[in-house]
Amino acid sequence: MEHMEHMEHMEHMEQAEQAERAERIGQGPERGGGAGDPHALWRLSAVAQAAAVRRAEISAVELVDSHLDRIAEVNPQVNAVTQLVAERAREAAARTDRRRAAGEALGPLAGVPFTVKETTPVEGVPTTFGVERFRSLVASADAPPVARLRAAGAIPIGHANIPTLVLAGMHTRSELFGDTVNPWDGSRTPGGSSGGDAVAVATGMAALGLGNDSGGSIRVPAQFNGVAGLKPTTGRFPADHRVLGPDDPGPASQMLVTDGPLARTVGDLRLAYEVLAGTDPRDPRAVPVPAYLEPLPGPVRVAVVTDPGGHGVHPTVRRAVEDAAAALRDAGYEVCEVPDVPRLDEALEAYGRITVTEFAPTWPVVRTLLGTGGDRYIDMAMERTPPVDAAGFVTLMGTWMNIRRSWAGFLDAYPLLLGPSFTEPPVEPGLESRDRAGRDRVASGMRLCTVTSFVGVPAVAVPTGTADGLPCGVQIVGRAFREDLCLDAAQAIEDRLGVLTPVSPRG
Repeated sequence: MEHMEHMEHMEHMEQAEQAERAERIGQGPERGGGAGDPHALWRLSAVAQAAAVRRAEISAVELVDSHLDRIAEVNPQVNAVTQLVAERAREAAARTDRRRAAGEALGPLAGVPFTVKETTPVEGVPTTFGVERFRSLVASADAPPVARLRAAGAIPIGHANIPTLVLAGMHTRSELFGDTVNPWDGSRTPGGSSGGDAVAVATGMAALGLGNDSGGSIRVPAQFNGVAGLKPTTGRFPADHRVLGPDDPGPASQMLVTDGPLARTVGDLRLAYEVLAGTDPRDPRAVPVPAYLEPLPGPVRVAVVTDPGGHGVHPTVRRAVEDAAAALRDAGYEVCEVPDVPRLDEALEAYGRITVTEFAPTWPVVRTLLGTGGDRYIDMAMERTPPVDAAGFVTLMGTWMNIRRSWAGFLDAYPLLLGPSFTEPPVEPGLESRDRAGRDRVASGMRLCTVTSFVGVPAVAVPTGTADGLPCGVQIVGRAFREDLCLDAAQAIEDRLGVLTPVSPRG
């Protein structure tokens, strides 16, 4: 009942604001060529799209066709959507329209097109990981998050690009599909590894993107492309991250990788969150925690850390954090400057050693799949942080738990943390694979993402504006299973600082 009331409230607010939002989108963030019709359906938020389909104001087929037209216009410039499933999408939309005509109730995401990262199975479509040798690996079933979105009425419209095997670096360039282009500036990376989904959402080719994140792979491309993204608590969304065959990966891969949505507005992110949260018999890790917990008493305390670890932060990123802090203060939050987050450098070291140790036995085979130069990023990581023996690994697992305890205490005092997703503006493509200095610079830039993935807590990336023609943003980190608090704070920031997308590619 509470969920339905929340949905009705969201639809009412969306109706009241839609004309103003469409006007703002048409005159403000839409930049570059190919602006098209300012009232095109692909411009609407996911909340508005689904509401219009349910109310029979538009058909699901019209909505899908609007996005397919946008893909035809924009994707040749940005190369974000990799495996378009146009006819399947139209067929799914037609089924939605038939169900509505028959008087059936439609789901909260009725007719909404979404992209899916190349790592995540969509039934009947190859799950390539961007690798030529996986081109024919057709998925026999949807991954759990795809199935949940589809059950809510959303329609997969295609896969989206990634770095090869998600291991070739932060920049979204795959052996199979090539480079994805940042629509704000083609000389800057769109980030990754969920860069294809972030670009698809930012440019209006999809209302939602389904990515995943083990250290910034949703939040960094969200910042670099001016969209919002959610990395959930470990165990909040059901998933299946097996690559080939029935065997599960080791503990680091099981615990660090979390699937999550990207969207243009926090309201859309919230709707996707409500759909994705829950349990599934295919994933014993998923925890049956309600999507919304009890509100906290009094003003919520927010710790602000502009330069995690004291390793340096770019002035435009510093200003983004300051702007977000001011927005939260204006919204009634108790904003507190704190010296630092707990044990950042120790956590980064443990993260590196655990992941490298788990990965090392398969590296001789895996590196052969990465193509020319694709192994440089991992090679440099393994040189810097060599694997440990069994006794060392056991010790590291204890360190992991101990760092999580420290963070639990920190977030008990400060339920929310505000900081950067990446401590620089978007960097040039492939910087992390060029040499050790570039690799270390990128690893340092995403350090708050890495440590928060390591401790398994939720985070929402939200835009704050632009600087020098590039999008800026921050992340809101919360206590375990308090995605609701993160989304509330992100909404307060968006309400005061605005929405940046959709955009058309510049140049």
